[in-house]
Amino acid sequence: MTSINDTNISPEIRRPLVIRSLRRSNVRKKIAEYLFEISPSFSYTSEIAYNVKTTPTNVIGAIRGMGTRYKEEESLISLDIVEEKNSKKNVRLYGLTPFGKEVVESFDR
Repeated sequence: MTSINDTNISPEIRRPLVIRSLRRSNVRKKIAEYLFEISPSFSYTSEIAYNVKTTPTNVIGAIRGMGTRYKEEESLISLDIVEEKNSKKNVRLYGLTPFGKEVVESFDR
């Protein structure tokens, strides 16, 4: 199966798939909007959860995928909206990709 963030898929085809996925999950959309607000900075799971008023488990699921509730192929990382980087002390930080910024800017705000 080809993933949504496959570089062979053009942005014109990928963008509607990504927007559909974000509209289906309020948590994914809120996370993307929060990371847009703090961009170009990155944030860690607990801070994201606090700011979007959900649990860290929901944040991890939305960003990386988790079981059947948050499918990995619809995770923010798989959709190429969010990127992950490791900082010191094994803390994972998350921020928007350039494609993620374009998508969030296109939302009806």
